[in-house]
Amino acid sequence: MPKRITPGQIKANNRQQIYNYIYRQRKVSQQDILYALRLSRPTVAANLTELEVDGLICKNGQIESDQIGRKAVAYSIVPDYRVAIGVEILRARVKMIAVDLYGEKLRREVVELRFAHEPTYYSRICQAINSFVDALQAPRERILGVGISAQGLASEDGRSIVYGAILGCTGLTIDVFENDIHLPCRFVHDPMGAAMSELWISPELTNAVYLSLSSHLGGAIIIGRHIMIGKHGHNSTFEHIQVRSRGELCYCGKRGCWDTLLSLQALVGEETLGAFFETMRAGDVAAIKRWNLYLKNLGQLIAALHLMNDVDFILGGHLESTSSAPSRRSTTSSASARCPPTTSPWASPCPTFMPFWMRLAWS
Repeated sequence: MPKRITPGQIKANNRQQIYNYIYRQRKVSQQDILYALRLSRPTVAANLTELEVDGLICKNGQIESDQIGRKAVAYSIVPDYRVAIGVEILRARVKMIAVDLYGEKLRREVVELRFAHEPTYYSRICQAINSFVDALQAPRERILGVGISAQGLASEDGRSIVYGAILGCTGLTIDVFENDIHLPCRFVHDPMGAAMSELWISPELTNAVYLSLSSHLGGAIIIGRHIMIGKHGHNSTFEHIQVRSRGELCYCGKRGCWDTLLSLQALVGEETLGAFFETMRAGDVAAIKRWNLYLKNLGQLIAALHLMNDVDFILGGHLESTSSAPSRRSTTSSASARCPPTTSPWASPCPTFMPFWMRLAWS
């Protein structure tokens, strides 16, 4: 016998529909909701009142109209009704950001703190996060939680780092942070965190390969708006595919992995990114040669991945957020031009690059 829908479920569904519509449209009138959701005026009016009393929405001016008469009251959600905190742990610093329900930046802070896998270091990070949260002047119950991005593979439940060779933090558990911050916390593999941000800000994105061009190469595969994790949590670690058996030693222990060819160290050596691109713009032959080799290797990686994943590609990471780097259009066109030519009848053409880019709020 089919289950009956109770009046309470209908009421909850109407409330959710109305809130979601206001969220998507950003600024609407009661009449807009009536037409869009085909609900009765009393139902819409009652839900608007409840949502406003609960602090989820607010009156936001009036709706502009060419019609004669009094303008309709506009409603919007309260964007900071819930706030999320993001923390990126790097070798020399910690980056923190707070975003609202639209993913808009509320606050950003960078703390210079050299990584050390020891209690004192984690205590200092927790102090910095607590100070950061307090500076938001938002009630703690409004904070959804803290997502901690680290250069390592996180467990499926986000409770531990199962492989952290770069920072030497394998086995680190989330309890170290939750016990001091007193907020829900979760580890996120850094490229997957970036891919999540792309899904959040790009509702039209369905399938793609995300490549993070940062201090180390990383990536994520998006299929059907879901990030592919894999059976053992390393579905997209193509940075450790070996392509040069006698190449440079990778931190994973093998030689000649893609990471040794496409990490920022492979590109700039001991220089900073800004200094490298300034040198290149000045016409330095060695710098131009290194940049062209980097693009060639990037093109080869993209072409290889594209044969397995016939989707669009997103390039992001610290390289793309560097203001002194060559233009994004130039980078993508150069990398695409360096994709090896294909003549096989089943081979796909060079991939296209998505018209949007990683938008890190601190870049």
